[in-house]
Formats: sequence, structure tokens, C-alpha cells
Amino acid sequence: MTAVLRFLLILVATASAVVASRAEDLTRIDVALGDVSLNKVAFLVAADNGIYAKYDLTIHQFITKNAASRISRSGINVPQSFIGTDEEDARAPISIGGGSPLIVSMTTDARSTDRIIIATTDSTARFHIIASKALTSVDDLKGKRLGYSSYGSVSHLMALAFLRQKGWSADDDISLMGEGMAYAALKEGKVDAFIGSEIYYTMADKNGARDLVNLTDYNIPLAGSGINVERKWLAANRDSVMRFVKATVEAYALMKSDENVVRAALAKWYGIHDTKQQDDMYAQVVASPEKPYPAVDGIKLVKSLFNHRELRRYEAEHFYDASFVTELDKSGFIDALYNK
Repeated sequence: MTAVLRFLLILVATASAVVASRAEDLTRIDVALGDVSLNKVAFLVAADNGIYAKYDLTIHQFITKNAASRISRSGINVPQSFIGTDEEDARAPISIGGGSPLIVSMTTDARSTDRIIIATTDSTARFHIIASKALTSVDDLKGKRLGYSSYGSVSHLMALAFLRQKGWSADDDISLMGEGMAYAALKEGKVDAFIGSEIYYTMADKNGARDLVNLTDYNIPLAGSGINVERKWLAANRDSVMRFVKATVEAYALMKSDENVVRAALAKWYGIHDTKQQDDMYAQVVASPEKPYPAVDGIKLVKSLFNHRELRRYEAEHFYDASFVTELDKSGFIDALYNK
């Protein structure tokens, strides 16, 4: 074999490897958006503004059926074309949702997918307690029924943390009501108040309710919404995950510098066109962390409040991997996005 022929064969093999690698890079990744809230808007912005494509990612993201159904009880109707199927939800290697429900489900339900938290975009409790107009102060909640979404959810975690700070007992002082995070539950008298995110408390006035308590005032460390990745899939796809984290961080930087991309996403994906509601929701964007390290203190709070035997088997470190955000931070990638 001549030297020229050997060179050509090597060149062809190298080109084929590059093409194969490129094809692998562009493999579709399913991403499940676990609830309808402001915390998911960055991922909508990344899709709508070409940020995923910039990082050679083909992302198929969708709002889960449960999330769309839950928010519909408060008057927000997600377009059907944006709602995923149960099959898509089950196979999605990346989910965007609360660390609290992730940890609780993995230690209480054998059917749960083993995932790990690699970024937390919501590490401080910013939910509010929305109540009927009959309640006028925080202490009026004592003896009443306080709704949250589901066992182990972020809203459930905040309810338990709030009760602990107030020195109240869920047995004697207040009733915690699952599946109670909805205006329908409030209007039907099934709850007297409920814990809700920006998308809920910005609708309080038009639903005849009172925005009663801002839980930010209670300084609750939160294992809130973030990027959760199936552990085995992560081991084989670290490069793709790093590019996904880069896209996420860049989307947040864009949101903070251009409120119009947020307004467009709220209108397109959630059907929220009301300017005042968009204004109220956008005010929370600036409070989101620039560097979304996994919320270690929030994870420790989950372990403290849901202190069952299986959860006690694990140290907090089992549930998170901070290496992705650490690398982007130390490299200057994140700072560069905010210092253009």
C-alpha cells in the first residue's frame, strides 16, 4: 500500500468519525418540564432563540401531562401541542423540576427513575401563600387548611418548613392538604389557602384571593427547580449534558438582559398575555442565580423534613453533582455572559 493511499484511507476514516460524532451530537434529547412555572421559562427561551442549536443540541422538550392538568385547575391552559405523552415522560433522560420531589420519590417509590441534580435554578423559597379574602394575616392560617401540590413536592417542603418556623404542628395547628394547590380548590372551599409559585400569586387579584405571605421572608433554603439527569445516561453523555448546562446558563443571561424573550415565551407556551401578570413574573427573573450550583442546603433540608428510613441511608452528596457548574464557573464562561 502506497503512502498516498494510506493517507487517503486515514483521511476518510477521520472524516467518517467526525460525521459519526456530529450525528451523535445532534441526537434528539427528550427533556421533560415537570411543572408550569417561571422556572421552566429559561428552557423555553433556549428553544425559541436558537441557544440549543448554538450548542449543537436537538432538544425535544415538553410539559408533562400532570403539570398541564394541575395548572389548568387555576385557569392556565397549555397548548395541547406542547404537552408530552406518558411515554415521552418516562424515557426523557433530562427532567427540569424540583430537587425535593426528585429525592423524595427516589426514596419512597421503587418505580422512580434514578436521577441526579446537576444544577439548581431556584435555591431560595420564593413561593407565596395565597388565601381567601377572609384571612388577613399570617396568624389567621392557624386552624385552617393549607394546600400544596403533592407529597414531597417543593410546595409541600415549603409548607413543612413554614410550619417549623412558626412552631406549628400539622397534627394540631393546621391541616396540610395534598392536591390543594389550585384556585379551584380555594374557590370550592376545599382549602383556605395554598402555596403557589409566581404563576399563581400573580393571578390572586383576578381570582378574588389575597396574596397573603411571601415565603422569601422566611429564608427557606430550597432544593427547588433545576436540571435532573438520569444517572446511567449521564455517565455516557457528559459532553451533551455540559452543552445543555451551557445553554441553560446562557438562556438565563439572555432573559435578564431582554425581558421581551420572557414575555414571548409566557405568551406562546403558557398562554399568558396579560401585561401586568407578565410584569409581575418578570420581576422574579432577576432574582434567579447566575451560577446555578446544586442547592446543597436545600437538599439537607429535604433530608431533615422527610426523615424516613430510606432517605437516611444516603448522604446529601448522593443526590447532586456540582462538577458541571463548577467547571463553567472556574473557566469564566458564566462571568463572560454577564460582562459582555
